[in-house]
Amino acid sequence: MDADVIVVGAGPTGLTLAHELALAGAHVALLDKGPGRTGESRALNLHPRTAEMLALRGMLDGAEEQARARLETTHFAHLPVPLTLDGWNSRYPYQVAIPQAEVENVLEEHLASLGVRVQWNSEVTGIEQDEERVRVQTGGKWIEARYLAGCDGGRSFVRKHLGVEFPGLDARWFGTVSDVVLGIAGEGIATTWDTKGSPRMRPDGSFANIFPIGKESDNVYRIFYSIADQVIDDQRAKVPEDEVIAAIQEFYGSDTEVKEVRWASRFSDASRLAEQYRVGRAFLAGDAAHVHLPLGGQGLNTGVQDAMNLGWKLAAEIAGWAPEGLLDTYHGERHPVGAAVLTNTRAQVALGQKGIEHEALREIFTQLIKLPEANRLLGGAISGLSIRYDLGGDEPVGARLTDFALPDGRWVSELFHQGHGVLLTTRTALLAEAAPWTGRVDAVEVPELPGIGAEAVLVRPDGYICWVSGTPLTEALHRWFGAART
Repeated sequence: MDADVIVVGAGPTGLTLAHELALAGAHVALLDKGPGRTGESRALNLHPRTAEMLALRGMLDGAEEQARARLETTHFAHLPVPLTLDGWNSRYPYQVAIPQAEVENVLEEHLASLGVRVQWNSEVTGIEQDEERVRVQTGGKWIEARYLAGCDGGRSFVRKHLGVEFPGLDARWFGTVSDVVLGIAGEGIATTWDTKGSPRMRPDGSFANIFPIGKESDNVYRIFYSIADQVIDDQRAKVPEDEVIAAIQEFYGSDTEVKEVRWASRFSDASRLAEQYRVGRAFLAGDAAHVHLPLGGQGLNTGVQDAMNLGWKLAAEIAGWAPEGLLDTYHGERHPVGAAVLTNTRAQVALGQKGIEHEALREIFTQLIKLPEANRLLGGAISGLSIRYDLGGDEPVGARLTDFALPDGRWVSELFHQGHGVLLTTRTALLAEAAPWTGRVDAVEVPELPGIGAEAVLVRPDGYICWVSGTPLTEALHRWFGAART
């Protein structure tokens, strides 16, 4: 075998998955058809749950060092009532405002420390698999691995070659996103990066929003715009620079000077969800598994969380200790999450349509999200903090472990840096019970478990609680971490 796992696509999803695998000792080949990093900002945020998950691996500090701002709220369909993020007991009740390019740099640096580097200019042109291996053709040769992961975006070659159905809605309208350098910013253009920006709406349904995303004094701005009835024949065609400049000056005044258009791309309201996240020895994650309008900045975040869910399970299979059926829980857990993201983005699309009935819908919805419970519900959905997997049992089983301080000054999240499961217990006797799983589960005695209401919890490597005291611990250890060492 040339590798244990071939990961196709070196964006945030592929980098995170490769890191999870390498951390567990798996041999990873990370392929990308591009010539190298583009430096394009693309996605612009880490939601609270993604921040928590990066903290589990000690990678959040690097991202926060590159952050442009902390955004304490988010939005739903750009309605005038912000969604608060502080009702979920998170250490990070805010969005980390950071361009995707910076996130990729942080992830790639951590991956390189584990000895894995991206193999650029490695376009995949063929895939074969049988019961024992996967073969991938790239650069005129075939390489072989035990497993394959397609993290290669919405037009995924891996998904198409596997024959996975991708049902959903075709694009009905298009928008454009671009990063520009302004020489002179017109009156009314935002001067800080926040969730509001500088929105402009027109009766015909055209809209634009612009806000600064660069480091201090570099005058880099992000512009989103959509022109009513604009016909886009090819979404992948290069966006003309003069179109971007004209749109900015039309919405924000002819005195707005655009010195440079750094990049521009089309987006649409198309939304699709892969019917299967697994086909034999091949898996899909990130945009390869789900695409939707980039409302609320959920794409990158959902992809990173896909990778955190899949990574430890695939590593367990490679290491030889995975219990039967563990890999199948990836689809069972993450497919409903992808479906839920499509539901909320489609709802936001409906709220943003022109027409008197949509205006009425926006008015009623604006009143609803003023209610604390409704606001918290939507904030939890957008941020990922409300995700709870159906693992059997009552809450908190299936919910995320909330971080808390330990007596020695560390945070509980630091116990997960090696990618192991963690048993937290106030009962010394349980330490011995978990000892046969040492190396897969780190057992730690703590004086208390704030907010848990139990004497002990077993937590998976991705930070989700899979057992609480009251039922036999060994059953849960066998279910999630395989047979005990002899």
